[in-house]
Amino acid sequence: MYSEVVMDHFANPRNVGVIENPDGVGQVGNAKCGDIMKIYLKIENETIVDVKFQTFGCAAAIASSSMATEMIKGKSVDEALAITNKAVLEALQGLPPAKIHCSLLAEEAIHAAIMDYRLKTGGSVDNIRKCDGCCNACDIEHDHVV
Repeated sequence: MYSEVVMDHFANPRNVGVIENPDGVGQVGNAKCGDIMKIYLKIENETIVDVKFQTFGCAAAIASSSMATEMIKGKSVDEALAITNKAVLEALQGLPPAKIHCSLLAEEAIHAAIMDYRLKTGGSVDNIRKCDGCCNACDIEHDHVV
């Protein structure tokens, strides 16, 4: 059912926790399944130097959060914004169709945390997709696998 990569990130999640005085925080949730993701960012010179997450959800939600944080750590803010749920899915070597929304939540949590950072620092939020955290529930054009 789940790949070895998913099971590893579920059993041994990376970057779990809270960052004190974060530069950006994003929380998204999916009311349909109950998954809630919260991502904390520490940013220096537009580079994500630390990232932590807290996720309430299934194995796929935890694995997606863990993988997404690994993918953005050390990246520029703009590089992190370019990471899609498809990239998270590929890095996890796939998820069952009923769990693909977990990778979308991970992408949306990253965007929400970066939006929070940009709003706090007076940066532009024009290139950030503004989702409400629930797959298929907004009018934003997505480049997602759903």
